[in-house]
Amino acid sequence: MSYQKRTALALASGLAGAVVLMVAPAAHATVVDVNYKCKTPIGDKAAVSPIDIKSVKSDGGYKLTMSFQKGVSSSPVELGKGAMNPSAVIKVGGADPGQVQVSGAANSAAIPANSPIKISDLSGTYTPKKSGKVDFTAGVLTIKALGTTTTCTPSNNPGPSLSLDVTAAGGSGGGSASGGGGSTPDGGSSLPKTGPLDSAVALGTLGGTVLLSGAAGVLWLTRRGQRATG
Repeated sequence: MSYQKRTALALASGLAGAVVLMVAPAAHATVVDVNYKCKTPIGDKAAVSPIDIKSVKSDGGYKLTMSFQKGVSSSPVELGKGAMNPSAVIKVGGADPGQVQVSGAANSAAIPANSPIKISDLSGTYTPKKSGKVDFTAGVLTIKALGTTTTCTPSNNPGPSLSLDVTAAGGSGGGSASGGGGSTPDGGSSLPKTGPLDSAVALGTLGGTVLLSGAAGVLWLTRRGQRATG
């Protein structure tokens, strides 16, 4: 195999790896400590719980799941199975501000008196109206039990638990973590086409390395090699 062909194949292979990396969904998740101040039927209480928010793309939107790693508030009496129903608000910031209502199953087992109330995972669906980067932050938690309502509000101005590039239905945008390129229908990033001879792009940059690909790149390398040997 000639030097020119070996070089062209190596460059095309490198670009294939670059494309895989660049179209990966751009998301960043972290566990955030949320200091809840709770208004309960028997007075004010406080508790800190690490909060995790995850997303899964589904039917043009995103299913959000909010997880509590520690219990919050408590009850002076035992809460029987199914007696406690939690719900919460997830605040949405960035390109498409708003909020998402999430809810979860009632307690599957009795909760002893004066014990921290473990909240089940809360879930809801977020459907973006605008494309771009958004973030999700824990908002107000509501606990209903035995005919009473406890409201827990974050008091420490917690940061986002999840940042995500989203694409609105029928819209464009979303992009990648670096903000480069266009977008694909599933919210990923695509590379610009430069002509009918190119299968992907004429030039792609990854980590400061310039890559040539497609038929145009191979043709350019071949002609350059012919001129060098001619």
